[in-house]
Amino acid sequence: MASRILLISINRYTKPEAVFPLGLAHVNSALRRAGHDTRWIDFNIDSQPLAAVLAEYNPHFVGVSVRNIDDVLIRKRETCFSGLGAITETVRRVNPCPVILGGCGYSIFPERLLELAHADYGIRGEGEESFPALLGALAKGDDVTAIPGLVHRRGDQIVVNPRPSWRGTTPLETADRPAEVANYYLKEHSMLNVQTQRGCAHACCFCTYPLLVGHTCRRRPPEIVAEELAQLEQQGAKYVFIVDAIFNSSPQHVAETCEAILRRGVKVRWACFLRPQGLTAPLMDLMVRAGLANIEFGSDSFCDSVLEAYGKRLTFDDIRQSSELARASGVDYCHFLICGGPGETTETLETSYRNSRDLNDATIMAVVGMRIYPGTPLWERALQEGRITRDTDLLTPAYYLAPELTEDETFARLQKFSARSPNWITGDPPPAYTRLVARLRSRGVVGPLWGYFPMIQRLWPSATS
Repeated sequence: MASRILLISINRYTKPEAVFPLGLAHVNSALRRAGHDTRWIDFNIDSQPLAAVLAEYNPHFVGVSVRNIDDVLIRKRETCFSGLGAITETVRRVNPCPVILGGCGYSIFPERLLELAHADYGIRGEGEESFPALLGALAKGDDVTAIPGLVHRRGDQIVVNPRPSWRGTTPLETADRPAEVANYYLKEHSMLNVQTQRGCAHACCFCTYPLLVGHTCRRRPPEIVAEELAQLEQQGAKYVFIVDAIFNSSPQHVAETCEAILRRGVKVRWACFLRPQGLTAPLMDLMVRAGLANIEFGSDSFCDSVLEAYGKRLTFDDIRQSSELARASGVDYCHFLICGGPGETTETLETSYRNSRDLNDATIMAVVGMRIYPGTPLWERALQEGRITRDTDLLTPAYYLAPELTEDETFARLQKFSARSPNWITGDPPPAYTRLVARLRSRGVVGPLWGYFPMIQRLWPSATS
């Protein structure tokens, strides 16, 4: 039976850029293909009160997407889920119907957030199959308790079913990205996004990604990816971000995807996350010909002993070689570092800084402390070291900092690195950078703008202090 479903993206986080809610688009696609009618509310752009939308649309179900839990910044610790209870309360008051939670952030804390929101159900993991299955079962009055990924109540207990698995063989359509939503992200933040695969075979100690979507990479057909890029181009996108945890999960995947893009004749430029290992000059050349313009490397450290402690299974030599390939190809690139995790010391920080001088002034985005999420190897380590207990509520952000280090001293050291090398970026962007971003966007500049920050630090160092 067809139903009306109101889909709500509660994400309000816009730094450094607001991100189009791609996960909600995939769920929207599955619901539409199952014959349901959908309507979106995006808290980044909608000014109409939720109560008014509920009264006007009169949905049979409300789906709420929780993309982020917090900002992953040790000094700010801003959380992104505080309004969940108010949403459920408004639904109960204006248009009583089941409230169903989902999204990447929700899937990290499915029991706690269901309890906090007083919602009816949740879906942990991918919702493309489970959400329509739940709606169908509820409409028929059937038992729902065996649906993969379903989070539901059994008496006083909250039960979390094993997560579902999705292969992404169905392409999105333009209608799956509501025009008013897509246009906002194009106008204000210059880009939309696409996903070529899910899953991650690596074991970085802090990462929740394998817990959410598995350790096995499930790759989408290359022609579907190329078709979705063509759709985005037709919607006006000049720049697209590939949101895979690691785009270069295998050389074959990269090659087949890029060749499909070239065959389709798509001209949009794009960026992606790459693992700084296993790249070759021919593969880099192919990516550039297919539109690659920017790379964000998840390096996390430039010191081999710390890389080993982080579970990265790569070396600084891998990072250096990958950087050189990007530089030689004319692609802008940056490295993300997590400073202060397991194995970090003042000496390893200095090693990372010295090694960074070999990276041809690549932009380096450094944060302090490693966010602890349940179920990760870091969580297990923090338990063993007595930093947390199994009863610690990690919805309140908690961070791991190596025993020898303190937060203030580590920040001070990174600030010294930044003073010596303006390509090191630590902390929130200053007002000067924010103003520059606004000017560049108004002039039609697209894509990531982190490459401009070192220029500001060189020209106006006092603006970033």
